[in-house]
Amino acid sequence: MNAKVEVIPGKSEDFVSRLKQEWRQYVIYVGFIVIFIFFSLTLSDKGFLDPNNLLNIVRQTAMIAVMAVAMTFVLSCGEIDLAVGAVAGLVSVTTAMSLAKFGLVGGIFGGLLTGVVVGSVNGLLTTRVGIPSFLVTLAMMGIARGSAMWISNTAAIPILDKTYYFSFGSGNIGPVPILLVWALVIAFIGHIALRKTTFGRKVLATGGSETAARFTGIKTHNIKLQVLIISSVAAAIAGMLYAGRLRSGRFQLGEGDELSVIAAAVLGGTSLFGGSGSVIGSIVGALMIGLINNGLILMGLEFSQQLIARGVIIVLAVMVARSRK
Repeated sequence: MNAKVEVIPGKSEDFVSRLKQEWRQYVIYVGFIVIFIFFSLTLSDKGFLDPNNLLNIVRQTAMIAVMAVAMTFVLSCGEIDLAVGAVAGLVSVTTAMSLAKFGLVGGIFGGLLTGVVVGSVNGLLTTRVGIPSFLVTLAMMGIARGSAMWISNTAAIPILDKTYYFSFGSGNIGPVPILLVWALVIAFIGHIALRKTTFGRKVLATGGSETAARFTGIKTHNIKLQVLIISSVAAAIAGMLYAGRLRSGRFQLGEGDELSVIAAAVLGGTSLFGGSGSVIGSIVGALMIGLINNGLILMGLEFSQQLIARGVIIVLAVMVARSRK
């Protein structure tokens, strides 16, 4: 007797769809492992696996990771911030100048205040005036970079406060770089805020469908204003970490970081079109970019070739983002 197999319409399609969705969700982690193994095998004789080299990767990517956490909120909300790198450079200068004039507390306050002011301007122009965040932050990129050059007279401003540069970049807690502690703390706060709080749910709802979010009572303009301020404050913290690590404020710091930050967030699972984001994925994306940059340097590639590789990464990030839409 032949048994009949009942086929339930739609079940197989749903299973395939779920499988594809899960693969896209975890592809960043698979990619990170594959790249790490590749460089470990090909660059083992050049010190890739040396603990000091791995710690250097962490130090070099910590600032990108900090900004990528905030960028996760911005992109999830359906906006973008192209000024983060320039703001980091500006804040490194204002922090160094404030430290010299007002001491430790004044230096920290001056750096954070710069981030709040820039973020408020970006947010108000975007949400109240109606200028797209792409254009606002593109303009702010030039304003922040020019302001940093102007007030510093294009010269590096030294930081002599030992407590500051130990706490913001140069110090270690045992074998653990203080920069790693900063990145982990901010990643933890960002993950909880996005996944476990009402604010995080409002951010995702606003990016998913702003019109629908308004009908549910969400003040979407306020949410967008807040995420743009958060982004600039995160860039300010990154700038303060840059200044602490290099013990000086320089307008060049953070130059070009906006591309790496956006790529890290998108590679980590945050959609360029809003509505979805992963803070943990953004951290892994930042580390992946750090691994690639470090591996390319050890391979002896020129800076121009590294820029090409970074561009390819961004193209791949956009392709992944479109496949998640």
